[in-house]
Parts: sequence; C-alpha cells; structure tokens
Amino acid sequence: MKGMNISDQSLLRLERAADELRRGQPVVVTAGDRALFVMPLELATTPALERFDTMVTDSFVMLTNNRALSLKVAGEDWAAVRLERPSWMTAEDMVALADPTLDLASPLKGPYSRINHPSTALDEAAIKMVKWARLLPAVLAAEVEAAKAFPDQMAVDADAVLNADFAQALALRQVASARVPLAGAENTRLVSFRPTAGGIEHIAIVIGEPNRHDPVLMRIHSECFTGDLLGSLKCDCGEQLRGAIKAIEEAGGGVLLYLAQEGRGIGLISKLKAYALQDQGYDTVDANTRLGFDVDERVFAPAAEMLKQLGFGAVRLMTNNPDKVAGLERFGVTVAERVAHKFPTNPHNEQYLATKKAKTGHIL
Repeated sequence: MKGMNISDQSLLRLERAADELRRGQPVVVTAGDRALFVMPLELATTPALERFDTMVTDSFVMLTNNRALSLKVAGEDWAAVRLERPSWMTAEDMVALADPTLDLASPLKGPYSRINHPSTALDEAAIKMVKWARLLPAVLAAEVEAAKAFPDQMAVDADAVLNADFAQALALRQVASARVPLAGAENTRLVSFRPTAGGIEHIAIVIGEPNRHDPVLMRIHSECFTGDLLGSLKCDCGEQLRGAIKAIEEAGGGVLLYLAQEGRGIGLISKLKAYALQDQGYDTVDANTRLGFDVDERVFAPAAEMLKQLGFGAVRLMTNNPDKVAGLERFGVTVAERVAHKFPTNPHNEQYLATKKAKTGHIL
C-alpha cells in the first residue's frame, strides 16, 4: 500500500499545515529542489495578498480540471490547471473564482488564460493540501526554491501529501471503547479510532457479539450531519444509518463503521455549498465537480484497517454502492456478499437518488 513509509512526523506536519491554510496562511509544498508557495483562494483578503506578493514573484492561480472546465477554460485533462493571474484580479475576484456559489452574485470577469504546464505531483499535492484542510480546491501559488527560507510558513513534502490518506489509515489506533445502549440495539459498544499523528476520529459501532469466523454483516456509513442528526430530507443518510442498526440487531450482531467523511469526503461546509448549487439547478454530481472536487473524494482504507483491528477479515456489506465493495477489497477485506440497503424516496431526495443511480452506478 502506498504511504506505508510516511512517518508520523510527516503526518503531523500535514495537520499543522492544514491548520495554517484554514487560517488563510500560506504553506510551502516541496518536491526535491522544487517547491510551491501556496495560499487558499477562498480565504484571500487584500492584506493577505499584499503579504504574499512581498514574499514571492510570478504568482498564478491553480484550480482542478473540474473547476477550470466550469469556467470555460479549455483543458488537457490535467489534474491541476494553472491560470495566469491578471492584473485586475482582486482578493474578492479570487474568492469568487474559487467559490461557484458566488457565480450569480459576482459574475466572473474572464476570460482566463491557461498556462501550458502539464500538472505535476507538486501541483497535485498543492491542490490536495487544501482539500486536506477541508477547503475548496483552488490556490494562489508561486514557484520557489525548496531551500529558500520561509521561517514563518509550514513546509510539507508532496509525496507525503499525496499518500497521506493511506498512511493515516495505517496509523489508526483504538483509543476508547465503551458500552452505549442504542434505541433498538441495547447491546452495543462504540470503539473510537484516531490516527497516531492526530486527525479526525472514526467510530466503529459494534452491535451484539458478532462472530469473527464468518463474514460479518456490516455497513460503511459516511457521517452526514444534516441527515443523521437533523433529519434532512435531501438525502437518505439518516434512514440508512438507523436502518442499518436495526438490520444488524435483527441479524444477531454486526458492525457499522461511522467514518468522518462528510459530503463524500469534501467536508460539511463544502457540502452546504454543493446544496446551494443544487438549489440553482445542478444535480449532486455536477455540484461537486463545479466546486472543483471529484464526484467522490472518499477512500476506504480507514474502513479496511478498522475491520482488521476489530478482527473481521470478511464481510457481508450493506450498500448500494459498488465502489464500496471495490474499495474494501482493494485493501484486503473480502466482501462475501453485497446486501441491498435502500429506502423509499421522498419529494426532496427523489432527484438526488435518481442521479446516484444514473451517474455514480448505485444499484437502486
């Protein structure tokens, strides 16, 4: 598995760099003797730009191919696309360039000129770094020498960034376990997992006393604040969560992995932006790509590692998503059976579920 040799210290630096980015501060992403000095576009302010420009020269904007295409920038299917930074572009323009929910209120000036620079691992790592910080995947960047001194900025290695998902999964450790009786499943234990270098925790909900020798009935459930907690009708997540707990209890036991992967891995704030785009007429897939993300940003390495630590090598997976089957098997967990797990539609999620069937291969 990629990322096996990434140290806890490297992962810790990624977490610290993500904190800097979420405060609108620049970080340095390095690859050998090359480096990019980057700051998140959606948090651009006039003072931040002035400071950025005193530290580097020849800056440019960098977006994902998905966002560039939505801006009518002809692409070459490069994962990261560099655009020239025009002289008229203000901090407000940069924020609007990053955030498509502002397209109607702040019509983009354009046209934008693409720099003929096929994306490199360094470019892709810079974009992934802002994703890691749960920000929109768009940055202001400048090429610098890796050896150049930026004493106030965090520096991270591009290879560590690109492989962080897998390295962090391998670094998961059980940190707490407690019996928590649930409505309809009183014999339940919650087991929390945290990466050794820090990061967001995932939770295993172990119901009953499942047999470790036979394939266990289980579900991977990505957290959904709006659906799970608030009962949102825009999705079917809350029904899937409670339905899975009920089904596992009735089957005599099993496990539900509750993963911190809100909004298919883009984070709660970006998910709300995607909802705003859906209100403008975009479907759930087009909303994610217009924001610059992939259709699904999740990885299932954490789920596989949690199952292994809990002693489950084979599963009966409750899902309508074939990608989850492939995702678990990629990381060494045998999926003995896919168990259908669907619920009736309502007027608010009917189109959402139809899009999942038509565009993401869900079996509904």
